[in-house]
Amino acid sequence: MRFDLPDDKKLTLEMVIPIRWGDMDAMGHVNNTLYFRYLEIIRIEWLYQVGGKPDPKGTGPVIVNAFCNFIRQLEYPGDVLAKHYVANPGRSSVDTFVTLERTDQPGVVYASGGATTVWIDFPSQKSVPLPDAVRALIL
Repeated sequence: MRFDLPDDKKLTLEMVIPIRWGDMDAMGHVNNTLYFRYLEIIRIEWLYQVGGKPDPKGTGPVIVNAFCNFIRQLEYPGDVLAKHYVANPGRSSVDTFVTLERTDQPGVVYASGGATTVWIDFPSQKSVPLPDAVRALIL
């Protein structure tokens, strides 16, 4: 099953992530678990930039689902260009999406993925509205 990224997504961040020798598995390509790590790296960077650092005694983001479409095999050496997008903001949630390319092959998508991020009050474990500062950046 492949999940499609929506056309009406908003680009919010781009970053380069180096492929490390240790990211490869016995087959000589980046292990599938590392694709999720690349998605996490850029999502966390975006969240910190928009003031979404979790506060265990207050509020912050949690991931309620995640997916990755593996399209091509990434291999060492190289650098990944990760592009982060947002779409579908709700009362307490926003969908985040990422595409992964190699910097030496711009425009060729190696993987795409996403996650639904929900803002919660950590002490009560209940969802709360997205902070106004975050909502302003995604609309």
